Amino acid sequence: MTTITAVDVMTIQAQLPAPVIFGEWVMHTREFALVRVRTDGDVDGYSYTLTRDGAVAEQIRKTIARVYVGTAIGDRERTFRIAWRRSLASHAAGIGLRALSIVDLACWDAAARHADRSIADLLGGRNAAMPATAIIGYPPGTMGPEETGAQTMELYAAGWRRFKAPIAATQDRSAGRLRAARTAAPDAWLGMDAAWVYEDVDTAASFIESIRDVGLGWFEDVFPPGDAAQLRRLRDRIDVPIAMGDEQGGSYYPAALIAAGSADVIRVDLTCMGGVTGGRRVIDEILAADLAFAPHMFPHVHSQVLAGLGHTDVPIEWGIPFSGVHPMDDPLLQPGIDPGGRMGALPEVPGFGRLVDADWVRSQPHEDPAGILAKL
Repeated sequence: MTTITAVDVMTIQAQLPAPVIFGEWVMHTREFALVRVRTDGDVDGYSYTLTRDGAVAEQIRKTIARVYVGTAIGDRERTFRIAWRRSLASHAAGIGLRALSIVDLACWDAAARHADRSIADLLGGRNAAMPATAIIGYPPGTMGPEETGAQTMELYAAGWRRFKAPIAATQDRSAGRLRAARTAAPDAWLGMDAAWVYEDVDTAASFIESIRDVGLGWFEDVFPPGDAAQLRRLRDRIDVPIAMGDEQGGSYYPAALIAAGSADVIRVDLTCMGGVTGGRRVIDEILAADLAFAPHMFPHVHSQVLAGLGHTDVPIEWGIPFSGVHPMDDPLLQPGIDPGGRMGALPEVPGFGRLVDADWVRSQPHEDPAGILAKL
């Protein structure tokens, strides 16, 4: 029986090439929390998430680590439920669930490494070629239509056939970037991330009407989370599919979106919605409602878990390296793209494989009281 001996966490302040600006939400850095789960079998498991400026590391140190230490790695699903129920007020949603999620993922990584199996294999499948989405247009505050079009053209020539751009500072600039991307990739799928900027249905619907020529694949995260009825009113007004759910999870998720009929595609992020153990419930609820789902970033995690669970046709999001989309992923293995726009299957290696580039982490401001970097 392999036993967990420590659950450690560090934070990394990933530096950005330029601030990411979405209305009042301004990001000068992207902070990540990196977890290490140690075992008495001399096997460590790792995972990480965006903290979104929340006290993820503190939550792990204060309430979660002590629940896991001394438990068997083979009992990780039971331990997850104990930790979840031990402090439902904190762990059922928000920062507490985010913290619990990456501990769960690190436990699955340790279990797979101990068994010398890939995550996908441990879950009953194999890594597979999957649709790949390139996140274009970053940094959104500085990249204009011309640059966005050139970036899309280069990626299209390399085989990419799915693209998603974030909202820009103004409606006109957002429209110009989308039109430039469409010109560069006339037959590609093209989505837009609204980053929760819109406040009312009329403004959001008017923008969609103004870009009907773009042929938008989906309108994502239009309003701040919490008002499924407002989102339903928008869905009734427009003919572009709505995707919703980034950074959510927990209490009444995805049930509220499903009950209101407010989204065509439910977004899934295992790093904040319960890891493997808790995230499977979310996916099962979405599929039971006959809706589609799509994961949010973290491609090295989501592609392997979802392939293992048999969901090989969901699109996997990849940031353009060193553009500020998702800095922790930039120095890791990047996907090969086949002529049909699918990423090649990641290699079958123990656990999640190489999830962390230690040299890159050392180059960023970080806090590592447990000395995680010393062993990476």
